[in-house]
Amino acid sequence: MSIATRPDPRSPVPHLADSHDLIRVHGARENNLKDVSIEIPKRRLTVFTGVSGSGKSSLVFNTIAAESQRLINETYSAFVQGFMPTLARPEVDVLDGLTTVITVDQQRMGADPRSTVGTATDANAMLRILFSRLGQPHIGPPSAYAFNVPSVRASGAITVERGAKKTVKATFNRTGGMCPRCEGRGAVSDIDLTQLYDDSKSLNEGALTIPGYTAGGWNHRLYSESGLVDPDKPISKYTKKERHDFLYHEATRMKIAGINMTYEGLIPRIQKSILSKDTEAMQPHIRAFVERAVTFATCPECEGTRLGEGARSSKIGQVSIADACAMEIRDLAEWIRTVEEPSVAPLLAALRQTLDSFVEIGLGYLSLERPSGTLSGGEAQRVKMIRHLGSSLTDVTYVFDEPTSGLHPHDIQRMNSLLLRLRDKGNTVLVVEHKPEVIAIADHVVDLGPGAGTAGGTVCFEGTVEGLRSGGTITGRHLDDRAALKETVRTPTGTLRIRGATAHNLRDVDVDIPLGVLCVVTGVAGSGKSSLVHGSIPAGEGVVSVDQSAIRGSRRSNPATYTGLLDPIRKAFAKANGVKPALFSANSEGACPACNGAGVIYTDLAMMSGVATTCEDCEGKRFDASVLDHLLGGRDISEVLAMSVAEAEEFFGAGEARTPAAHRVLTRLADVGLGYLRLGQPLTTLSGGERQRLKLATHMAERGGVYVLDEPTSGLHLADVEQLLGLLDRLVDSGKSVIVVEHHQAVMVHADWIIDLGPGAGHDGGRVVFEGTPADLVAARATLTGEHLAAYVAG
Repeated sequence: MSIATRPDPRSPVPHLADSHDLIRVHGARENNLKDVSIEIPKRRLTVFTGVSGSGKSSLVFNTIAAESQRLINETYSAFVQGFMPTLARPEVDVLDGLTTVITVDQQRMGADPRSTVGTATDANAMLRILFSRLGQPHIGPPSAYAFNVPSVRASGAITVERGAKKTVKATFNRTGGMCPRCEGRGAVSDIDLTQLYDDSKSLNEGALTIPGYTAGGWNHRLYSESGLVDPDKPISKYTKKERHDFLYHEATRMKIAGINMTYEGLIPRIQKSILSKDTEAMQPHIRAFVERAVTFATCPECEGTRLGEGARSSKIGQVSIADACAMEIRDLAEWIRTVEEPSVAPLLAALRQTLDSFVEIGLGYLSLERPSGTLSGGEAQRVKMIRHLGSSLTDVTYVFDEPTSGLHPHDIQRMNSLLLRLRDKGNTVLVVEHKPEVIAIADHVVDLGPGAGTAGGTVCFEGTVEGLRSGGTITGRHLDDRAALKETVRTPTGTLRIRGATAHNLRDVDVDIPLGVLCVVTGVAGSGKSSLVHGSIPAGEGVVSVDQSAIRGSRRSNPATYTGLLDPIRKAFAKANGVKPALFSANSEGACPACNGAGVIYTDLAMMSGVATTCEDCEGKRFDASVLDHLLGGRDISEVLAMSVAEAEEFFGAGEARTPAAHRVLTRLADVGLGYLRLGQPLTTLSGGERQRLKLATHMAERGGVYVLDEPTSGLHLADVEQLLGLLDRLVDSGKSVIVVEHHQAVMVHADWIIDLGPGAGHDGGRVVFEGTPADLVAARATLTGEHLAAYVAG
């Protein structure tokens, strides 16, 4: 080809590689999706909307993200794949145009007490290197400043090989930063021995009162058959040696009941197996035991800093690493700017960038020492975002699950700009979201519905935001909804006086919370709302607290088992058929013997991905065939568990199957907007908003006078917020007091009384900046909340 005929390099003829600009989904059937086929534009911001349970997460997380992750995992060697979770291929015919997916979800971060905001990001590691280079006196390498690394001193010959050279050392030292007293946890525990055992009884008489230590179990036999103590002697009669062996004996290998086991005293054993875990991650009965038996106090040796004396003594200027981690991140960022040392200039630049990302994302009020288990779902999601903001990766698909959860309207604009920034770097951003402010910035909208559960799972609309507004779907109709200020508000029946509240960033707050009304506590993220409400109104006598934490449960747990609904159902089946109730439990006698009541059989294929197949014997029904011969109202137990809450409410409400105890639970589930949920649906498939409403339905049975709710609109579609407000009204009208921590303007407008905290976050917050009616707040416009609420009411 001559130069004259060569095509112009700037000609508009598109390259074949540029034609892959869509993610194509064809025939998606995961969970409730009904053969969904859509095309999602790449390098654009796509928002997925629809009522709770319409199938948004099934499409975005369980189909697109899951398949991308599965395909990436398959590129690793069989050896590496053996250490990874096994992922089944989603129920979908064709998935084309996928890129690497990074999922930024709302799952709580590490529940280990040693996991902090600093260790969850790279900030702590960079600080440790900085102090190991510049700290005076110099105490050692970066590990000397790590509260997760203990100091080790060993003696005896060890051989160190460096290339062909071998050296023999008689001693070995490693300097770690862990406080030896609290082992890097910042708190020490004191155990009440009377809660561990009844000393008037012997072991064989059931002296141990710890969960999991019942007579006959291995934990019990470890002590009763050890030979170190007399199992028939009351504990109060033990000699000094027996008492020491029983409670404090160091770990020793020995033969017990013919098996080689490690024996150790009861106290160290409980500390390792129970007390080393985060209380929030425990099952309810174990958490109740810990709260009863253990008192936690700040470690007196390290004063809660988790660090040993050496790490605390080494300083840059006047600041130790403990001081740096205790600072609010925005203050730490300012201090790092004052540190100038050419030898660590690249490290300082990287650290500044990470800390600035915290501030930019609206988390400048956190400190690096904050345990990551105490972060809310929204905060945890934003902390996970930080490592992606400075990333050089492009053409990645980012998937977000309601990134505005827990954000004040003031902070949502900031989040929007971050989502747009990720898009503008050339990434595909997929967001599951209900907030109109986020839907408004979308390049493309996919609306799923029209209803929830079996009534959803289809695409109702695909296109632009303007098209959604005029499209006539539920989301489109409610997009511009504005709640009006109430003309009259309820009169309080009393007040809950809070005086001198100082938890976290609260500044000696005095406030009177009115009772007998709907009271909303609001303010920007980090202003002290949760500290005030949960710190000053502890759950207990007369107070029902419903928070955002995940429901701990296996895939065998479902709404029927969690709410206690299965008990009256089992009894009704047993009574109608003259058999035992245990037959009607898939976790007990009635379980299918082939799959043990799981409904699926998991096959491990060694070098390849394992496969979960529906059990052929019970066809996924989970029960033994003989159990399904027993009917109630013409239905067997598997058919009842396959019903939605709404169907079951009708079924148990009248006729032959009438069961008032079951009907009461079902009515409460329908009241909180979970009418579409199937009774036997695994809890692991529920969204955050569904989990909280399930908890609310369970707690509504308690005889509490005060209900404390933490952002109940989380995960709720605009159309469902109205139903929630109706439920809150019914609670108040029945004589209850409802206190809600909330950012949603519709809930604020509906309140009888508003307490606004601020004016900012962290040390800029912690004060009451307004208390009064919503109308007064709008009229005054004196706070950030007032300004946003006034704009909302004006429409």
